[in-house]
Amino acid sequence: MNLDDSTNVGINIKWLVQIVVGVGAAVTLYFTVMSGLSQLEIETMRHNQEIELNSEFRIKWPRGEMGSLPDDAEQNLRLNHLERDMEQLQILVDELRQKDCK
Repeated sequence: MNLDDSTNVGINIKWLVQIVVGVGAAVTLYFTVMSGLSQLEIETMRHNQEIELNSEFRIKWPRGEMGSLPDDAEQNLRLNHLERDMEQLQILVDELRQKDCK
């Protein structure tokens, strides 16, 4: 069989359309699946980062390594003032006891 410019090749149009549609569907399916996988990978990376940051917060916050709330700072100031007042009262009570003992 010789192939040249005048050679006719007979192909069924129905088969040609089915092949083109099948290849098109396969390409669309491939890109859809790859897009979904990429989205899942990005979402997994974000979740891993959030988990890591949460773990860091969970460990460092109770230790006071990440600062404290403004309410905590105010409460600490109040406690310090109360401790000083209690020390002064304790000194006064001790002085009164010593006077009574004499």
